[in-house]
Amino acid sequence: MSKLRLLFDRFTLILIVVVIAASVVPAHGLGAVFFEWLTTAAIALLFFLHGAKLSREAIIAGAMHWRLHGVVFLWTFVIFPILGWMLRPVLLPLLGEPLYIGVVYLCVLPGTVQSAIAFTSIARGNVPAAVCAASASSIVGIVITPLLLQFMLSADTQALGNSSLLGAILKISIQILLPFVLGHWMRPVIGPWMAKHRKLVVGVDQGSILLVVYTAFSESVISGLWQTVPPDALLMLFVVCCALLALVLILNTWSTRRLGFRRADEITIVFCGSKKSMATGVPMAQVLFSAAAIGPVLLPLMIFHQIQLMVCAVLAQHYLRSAPDASPARQAAV
Repeated sequence: MSKLRLLFDRFTLILIVVVIAASVVPAHGLGAVFFEWLTTAAIALLFFLHGAKLSREAIIAGAMHWRLHGVVFLWTFVIFPILGWMLRPVLLPLLGEPLYIGVVYLCVLPGTVQSAIAFTSIARGNVPAAVCAASASSIVGIVITPLLLQFMLSADTQALGNSSLLGAILKISIQILLPFVLGHWMRPVIGPWMAKHRKLVVGVDQGSILLVVYTAFSESVISGLWQTVPPDALLMLFVVCCALLALVLILNTWSTRRLGFRRADEITIVFCGSKKSMATGVPMAQVLFSAAAIGPVLLPLMIFHQIQLMVCAVLAQHYLRSAPDASPARQAAV
C-alpha cells in the first residue's frame, strides 16, 4: 500500500511541475504544432495499452453481473451529472463560470479503469466485475459524455468547441476507441510482454497524460488562464472537490447496502461508481472545448483525481482490515 501511495504522490508532484512549466514556458508557434502531433500519438498509445491490458476472460466473467453494472452506470452517468446540475446555484457564485463548467465536465466523465480495478483488488472486492464495469464506462463514455455535456452546457457556446456533436464523437472515437480496440485485438501477441514490463507500461501510461496536460495548459495559458482563475477560486475548488467526493461516497455506500448487494459487489460499486478518469477526460477535453476554456475545465478534474486516489487508498485499506476473514499476515502483505 505504501508503494501505491508513493507512486501517486510522485505523479502528483510531476503533474504540478508540468502545470508550472506550461505556465512559465508554454508551447507556442512551431513548438505547439509539434506537441499537438506528439499528444495525438501519445493518446493513441495510451488507449492502445489500455485495450491490450483488458482480458477477454474478465469481460465474460464480469459481464454477467448486469445489476451491478446498472448501478455503476447510474452513478457515473446519471447521479453524478444530476449533482453537478443541482449544485449550480451554490457552485457558480463560489467558483465562477469557467471553473463551474469544469465541475460539470468532471461530473459527466466516465470512471477510471486502472485505479478502480487496483483498489477493488486491494479491498478484496469483485475484481472481474470491476474490470468489466470500468472498461465499459470508458467505452460508453465516448458517446454519452459529449451528449450529456451538450445538454448541460447548451447555452454556453463560448466554452464548447466549434465542432458538431457528431463530429466530436467521431473524433473522440478515432483518438480513443480505435486504438483501444486495436490494443485488445493485439493482446494475444503483446500481452505477455506487457505483463513482464509493467513498470514501463505504467510509465508510458502516466507520461502520456503528462504530455497531454502540458499541451492543453499551454494553449490555455496563452489564452489568459491565470487571469481567469484567481488563487482564492483554486482554494474554493479544492474544498468543492472534497465535498463532492464525500457526498458521492456516502450516498453510494448507503444506497448499495440498501439494495442488498453482497460485500464484494459493494466494494466494486463504490470504487467504480465514485471515480472519474483523467486518462479519458484530458484528451476528450481537447476535442470538446475551445483553447481558452480547456485550462479551467481541466483544473477540477486534476484536483478531484488526486483527492479520489488518496481517499480511495485509505478506504481500500479500511475494507481490507474489516473483512470477515482478514488476517494480519494478508494485511501486512498489501
